Amino acid sequence: MKQIPSISLRELKANNRETIESLASACQYWGFFRLVDLDLKKRTTDQLLATMKVFFDLPHEEKRQLSRTEKNPWGYFDQELTKNKQDWKEIFDLGLDQAPSHNHSQTPWPSRLQGFRETMVQWHQLCETISLTLLESIVQSLKLPTSSLTQHFTKGNSSFLRLNHYPVCKAPADPTEDFPTEGHLGIYHHTDAGAVTVLLQDEVSGLQIRHNDTWTTIDSENNSLIVNVGDLIQVWSNDRYKAPLHRVLANSKQDRFSAAFFLNPDSATNCIPQTGEKPRYRSVNWDEFRSARAAGDYANIGDEVQISDYRL
Repeated sequence: MKQIPSISLRELKANNRETIESLASACQYWGFFRLVDLDLKKRTTDQLLATMKVFFDLPHEEKRQLSRTEKNPWGYFDQELTKNKQDWKEIFDLGLDQAPSHNHSQTPWPSRLQGFRETMVQWHQLCETISLTLLESIVQSLKLPTSSLTQHFTKGNSSFLRLNHYPVCKAPADPTEDFPTEGHLGIYHHTDAGAVTVLLQDEVSGLQIRHNDTWTTIDSENNSLIVNVGDLIQVWSNDRYKAPLHRVLANSKQDRFSAAFFLNPDSATNCIPQTGEKPRYRSVNWDEFRSARAAGDYANIGDEVQISDYRL
């Protein structure tokens, strides 16, 4: 089985040149890598996963009272679509922009789960710190000015944390099929819309990436996080770093849990290639692009908007 590259967070923080070069290679040839040397206490990740499981074990009607809406993107949802097909999962999305001007977009926290909000806010903040370190390292690997990308994230951003639960499925899709039309997948094939995704998995593997026209399963390993670049990095790098296609298998025997943090820029960001070469993309307004993608997640609106729609 192929193994994705491993990158040391500790060495990235130290601006180790060889590690930056390894990061560039991982982003260019895989788009995915395993982040190690996190200096995280195991009880932190154990508590996060345990708290998630308690939440998803709540009665369905109680969870649905916390449902997201077309106007408020935060909360519970169990009917998300990918490629116009319903994923075999339930999710809880949370953002930390709780400013008074954004009252319509506040996270509906479950009131009777003691410690839930505190645990999730702590993990959100931790992942944001890690993601910004990764972004700065990606900027270095592309040999761009330090503030060329980070300026879109430091004054405010639209990042969020997604809790995933993939229940046992009686009719999972055949994992040997490239793009199955029968059975269910946890998430159908897609790329991530934002800049960087940082994923914590439980012990049940299921995430697959498309590499060299083959689906490769990423094993679950303790003391590591899985990172992939998204569509915005693909645009900013002018296709040097391409957002990888990935999916999640459904499982007929075990539930699976994961927590994905999506590093997204300020809503007003206009994303254009930064490498100085002939641009392959027109300007991508993040608010417009993300809103169109979110609409496709929420309801079947026909062909989903893709980053390829912005190609020149």
